[in-house]
Amino acid sequence: MTATRVDADVIRRLPKAVLHDHLDGGLRPGTVVELAEAVGHTLPTTDPDELAAWYYEAANSGDLVRYIATFEHTLAVMQTREGLLRTAEEYVLDLAADGVFYGEVRYAPELNTAGGLALSEVVETVQEGLASGMAKAAAAGTPVRVGTLLCGMRMFDRVREAADLAVAFRDAGVVGFDIAGAEDGFPPADHLDAFEHLRRESVPFTIHAGEAHGLPSIHQALQVCGAQRIGHGVRITDDIVDGKLGRLAGWVRDRRIALEMCPTSNLQTGAATSIAEHPITALKDLGFRVTLNTDNRLVSGTTMTREMSLLVREAGWSVEDLRTVTVNALKSAFIPFDERKALIEDVVLPGYEAAL
Repeated sequence: MTATRVDADVIRRLPKAVLHDHLDGGLRPGTVVELAEAVGHTLPTTDPDELAAWYYEAANSGDLVRYIATFEHTLAVMQTREGLLRTAEEYVLDLAADGVFYGEVRYAPELNTAGGLALSEVVETVQEGLASGMAKAAAAGTPVRVGTLLCGMRMFDRVREAADLAVAFRDAGVVGFDIAGAEDGFPPADHLDAFEHLRRESVPFTIHAGEAHGLPSIHQALQVCGAQRIGHGVRITDDIVDGKLGRLAGWVRDRRIALEMCPTSNLQTGAATSIAEHPITALKDLGFRVTLNTDNRLVSGTTMTREMSLLVREAGWSVEDLRTVTVNALKSAFIPFDERKALIEDVVLPGYEAAL
């Protein structure tokens, strides 16, 4: 099947997997409005459609710091048990409605404590909401498995606490760890103690790198901190000249280190110039283990179906290409090998065979 024959209905039916998606960046606009009213938080608008448009417009600034600032309003409604339960449950149901069968959701518990919840209470509440969403999705015939990545905020001083939480909750739905926040000026090696602790405890982790900062951030994330995946990583192309890979790019490709690429988000933050020229296509063709992700569905106004559709329409992707990145995601998911293998064989391959 060629790219020109991949219509929206086909893409909607394809099984999807997402590794890089932020809980606080994917709320339903209507939920933000309702929860904001309940807690007395003032929004730019109380019309859900207008709020969705505001988010999308505010995020299209080409600046990572301003992009991150749009999270003020979602975080404001995620400071109570009720807010966390609802947003976590709806997160799962929205993935299921988009055809996602495996997802990893990430968030920073320290950003949800303004209402008095302890860090452990935040994690317990989110896990309860995710479990409820998975139960409802399964009952509706659209099962989806969601694992959690806990984040430390790289510009603050609680990264080690977040790492300790990941260790403590690794048998309760938390599958890994990440650091997030502004990259430039906050190198991953500043938190080496947290990453060494995670390695000692055999907890896998990814690191946001190569988005707002270049090759040094990717090098530190991999060679100093020991990340198993890279969040975004678009700047790895700085180490590729005329198809020839430098040492770092070769390391990433040859060691099958997954790149969690987020095309629409990268356009918004200025890390890429267009979908057609986004590095994900060239890196895929060079044999890198690229994965396709949404990053922040509300903020970027996107879904996995939309991300796939954009690549088909603007970068010439085929169903085979979409299958490749979906298999890549499962190969690098932070769950046991036998479970990843089963999802590939029982869900991905049959689902794409039906489409082909």
